[in-house]
Amino acid sequence: MRIAFVVQRYGPEVNGGAELLCRWVAEHLAHHHETQVLTTCARDYIRWENVYRPGEEEINGVRVRRFPVDRPRNWRRFQRFNHRVLTQPHSFPDEIEWMRQQGPTTTRLLEAIERERDAIDAFVFITYLYFTTYFGLQIVPQRALLVPTAHDEPTLYLPLFRSVFHLPRHIVYNTDAEKDLVQRVFGNDRVPCSVIGTGINVPSDVQGERFRRQTGIEGDFLLYAGRIDESKNVGELFETFARFKDAHPGHLKLVLLGRGISPIPQREDVVALGFVSESDKFDAMQAATAVVVPSRYESLSMAVLEAWTVETPVLVNATCQVLREQCARGNGGLAYAGYEEFALGLQTLLGSPRLRERLGRQGRDYVGEHYSWETVERKYLDAIEQVVAAP
Repeated sequence: MRIAFVVQRYGPEVNGGAELLCRWVAEHLAHHHETQVLTTCARDYIRWENVYRPGEEEINGVRVRRFPVDRPRNWRRFQRFNHRVLTQPHSFPDEIEWMRQQGPTTTRLLEAIERERDAIDAFVFITYLYFTTYFGLQIVPQRALLVPTAHDEPTLYLPLFRSVFHLPRHIVYNTDAEKDLVQRVFGNDRVPCSVIGTGINVPSDVQGERFRRQTGIEGDFLLYAGRIDESKNVGELFETFARFKDAHPGHLKLVLLGRGISPIPQREDVVALGFVSESDKFDAMQAATAVVVPSRYESLSMAVLEAWTVETPVLVNATCQVLREQCARGNGGLAYAGYEEFALGLQTLLGSPRLRERLGRQGRDYVGEHYSWETVERKYLDAIEQVVAAP
């Protein structure tokens, strides 16, 4: 089969859960079928400026075709318009304009989908939220598989997205909670679907001590790996961690991996290392006392699965149903709602190495049973074959 993944950004330097999911699945399916990726020249999701050169390149055995973004996004203008659309009465044309400002607007990518609609057996659209999926899916609904990575967030309830969740031939959800959410909001249970998730690519040589030698970080530390962005609730994490340290002085640090736009507290116990390689990330996860995931909106936390593969427990935000259920099913960590539960959970993990070891092992076993690449590949291939076979 000829399979084309459509995603807003793509590349090893891109730190985003949906983009990483796309890259991993595309690389694994390339072992079975002719696989390519249609994406933009943007690396940053704030302004969508063209960074990569347009044209073709090969990344880890996958043909990647990049198309330029028509124009950068005016972030402040978008934020004002976004607030208006989400909080005030507005028209459907306002929502179309919202999508154009959301971006990344890329006429040439849409033209490529139109031009090759009959040459590609299945188009896999990754994440529901962006221009590339909204307009691209409408060109080839009869050949479309959607991986929405949907969260219980205000944008999901815009009427604009009803077509996105009714048009595709198949939808792949990351969790049962995501499936239940989408079907409740859009009433699209007639659309064939699967719950698959993802495998995890673990480097062959993970060494937590190597991370400590390279960074000089000693003792206990809490690790956050992801976008440093308010959409990931990092502001609350910073406040909660500072409050905990004020009440419990000591050597505990908060270590941050990733890029973003949120201001980072200037404290000796907050260490921001920026974007790091996959190898360094897994070394950090193995060295960490626990991995913290403060987000309120997730369809599946890859950071949780990654932490479990190296037997590190997690501390997750219980107000996110997906995180709460993921943590409970894997039995590999603790969930908190509010500062008091955060403090209690963190103190419990800090005070019991044996508990941390047990939770880490349980998480590892859960990932091995439910998220092996063999299982994920087979389920994705079955879903794509259903798209190809659909009348």
